[in-house]
Amino acid sequence: APLSLSLCSNNNPYASFGATLARDEEQNLWSTPHDVTHTEADDDRVLYNMIVVRNQLDKDSEEWQKLNYDIYTLRQTRKEVRSRWKHILEDLGFQKEADSLLSVTKLSIISDSQNMSKARDILLKLSEETNIFPTSWELSERYLFVVDRLIALDAADEFFRMASAVYPKRPGGERADEGPRP
Repeated sequence: APLSLSLCSNNNPYASFGATLARDEEQNLWSTPHDVTHTEADDDRVLYNMIVVRNQLDKDSEEWQKLNYDIYTLRQTRKEVRSRWKHILEDLGFQKEADSLLSVTKLSIISDSQNMSKARDILLKLSEETNIFPTSWELSERYLFVVDRLIALDAADEFFRMASAVYPKRPGGERADEGPRP
């Protein structure tokens, strides 16, 4: 059965629209066009469906402009998160392997099903105790694969320690890169 973390919000209007439409293998839903390192996870379907809806609208319309901005913002956020992960991987000595460790495709598998709960726990800890993900970030299934690879390399705990040092959360739940919450 496919892994499901139920991490995508159910109130997203784009969560199921067009999710069964065939996708061009080269259509990247993760960050940039023609990058095949994507997976058909929930967050990819949300982005894909936003693109489908946008492409059906008149380019001069306010709705098209809003959706276009939302799509751009989502892609930029994802690029930033990937950049943070890559930075830590490189600091851990995985300079040559960082891109392949972060590459998740439809063919990616979890190396050891016994690692699944540990990988999920580490990913949640990263989300709750570090600033490696933005506040509004919904946990992505793709990073479960990355954490699984780190467990297999016996580097997951060290990754968490470094993420805590490089991207710490402020006391009171505030993130280091944000001002006070309204």
